[in-house]
Amino acid sequence: MAILAYDGLCAFEYGVAQEVFALPRPEMGAGWYRCATHAAEPGPIRMGSTRLQIPRAPALQAADLIVVPGWRGIDAAVPPALCRALRRAHARGARIMSLCSGIVVLAEAGLLEGRPATTHWRYIDAVARRFPALTLLPDRLYVDAGDVLTAAGSAAGIDLCLHVVRRDFGAAAANSVARRLVVPPHREGGQAQFIQHPVPRERAAPLGPLLDWLRRHLAQPPRLAEMAAQAGMSLRSFQRHFRATTGCTPGEWLAAARIRAAQDMLEAGRARLPDIAAACGFAHEDALRRAFREHVGVPPSAWRRSFSAAAPRSHPR
Repeated sequence: MAILAYDGLCAFEYGVAQEVFALPRPEMGAGWYRCATHAAEPGPIRMGSTRLQIPRAPALQAADLIVVPGWRGIDAAVPPALCRALRRAHARGARIMSLCSGIVVLAEAGLLEGRPATTHWRYIDAVARRFPALTLLPDRLYVDAGDVLTAAGSAAGIDLCLHVVRRDFGAAAANSVARRLVVPPHREGGQAQFIQHPVPRERAAPLGPLLDWLRRHLAQPPRLAEMAAQAGMSLRSFQRHFRATTGCTPGEWLAAARIRAAQDMLEAGRARLPDIAAACGFAHEDALRRAFREHVGVPPSAWRRSFSAAAPRSHPR
């Protein structure tokens, strides 16, 4: 595979592609990706305050997968020679994927005609003006159109790269890479780009034992007054301290903890949904399904499939 480099290189997206695809991973065996960087133009390449000198190896001519890690400007011109090289690679069967503003390169090369695509929400209007014929999906983290793939903002590039690993080598391999990156193993491409719920902040120690106890008793948590008594506080003081510590109310914290526990059970095995609902404190299976769609963006069955230990798929050579 080849990762594109150019003057004005987007450092984060380039680093994501290098981290996922180019690092040695002996645990994956001999069939892992063989990765090279392709300089799109001669001369030194600026990447923020860094200058790189990359030999102009003909990496695109042999690559089965090409990553365009952003582009130097949403209105910046794309060299015609690069467009021709990408079209030739695509015509011989290579998959081509863009991260964030890299959609401009794919669109300029004519690779997105008749295909859905996405990019960072702040670029949607500008890309639509420059390429009015494109079918843009602004509410997606990434879009897999088979041989052409696009991702939204920077973090969504990680999601798309892990999706490609999952597609090529199976869920177990993608989960292994995600653990090395210390990121969630899977977010569905159809999730919205905006995080609508605050991430709990468990900063202070005094509530730690209570929170640990609640995680072990999600099926039958105590009433609010009992939580306050267990924490050794008055009800009003407990509510104020809980929000200051976690960033949410006890009810919101319990809802998020139940979702996380259900995710763990779905990832771990084949437990029935009614049993998962009961173990995690949901009133019934439908309540679990509704909570997943509201807070995760996908049904429980889709989450379970994402973590199934399917046999690795072969990928093009």
